[in-house]
Amino acid sequence: MRLVILLLAILVGGCGVTAETPSHPMAMNCPALLSEQELIVNFSQEMLEEGKPHAALANLQRLSDENPEVRWRKARIMRLLGDASAVTLYQSLLGTCLEARGLHGLGQMDFAKGNYHRALDYFRKAAELAPADDAVRNDMGLVYMHLRRLQDARFELLTALELNQANPQPVDNLLTLLLYQDMQREAKGLVESQNMSPERLSLAKQRAREMLAADRR
Repeated sequence: MRLVILLLAILVGGCGVTAETPSHPMAMNCPALLSEQELIVNFSQEMLEEGKPHAALANLQRLSDENPEVRWRKARIMRLLGDASAVTLYQSLLGTCLEARGLHGLGQMDFAKGNYHRALDYFRKAAELAPADDAVRNDMGLVYMHLRRLQDARFELLTALELNQANPQPVDNLLTLLLYQDMQREAKGLVESQNMSPERLSLAKQRAREMLAADRR
């Protein structure tokens, strides 16, 4: 209840409400993984969660790229490893059941290179296909922060937070935004409601200072 009250207070504090657009139905269902493929995919995910992306990718490379989910999982790890060829795999998802994930991945690749406007275009298209994907909404909020479209950023980050309160990224990004805007009372309320550690608060303060320093350049 406390988090709901805090989010409402932040919204009343100046966040504009954007018009909703209807989501587009997926053109087709994803083909199911075979049992052996699913075992390999799950093992790869365990490796990734253990901080072993190279081992995770090596396991996925045992599978062909015929299944869209396999291509997406390979692309995701390759992107994390800084492999630019992930773009080709993400592009191969366009027009498939995982088009939203392909668009999201292409946006992430552009975001990492500082191509914020093109990243935003990809994120918007991904959000049209998957409007309730908290990762897409978070990343869209983050690119809005970089473009200094602060009301849009706040809206997207609040949306991501409400969609998945277990994801710490929207919380950290929203805290950074509040600190950047010198909204100390709202920032304190968010820290308390989320029981954020001093380390997370310190990192958010550092990111807010970096944004302010970039404004002065």
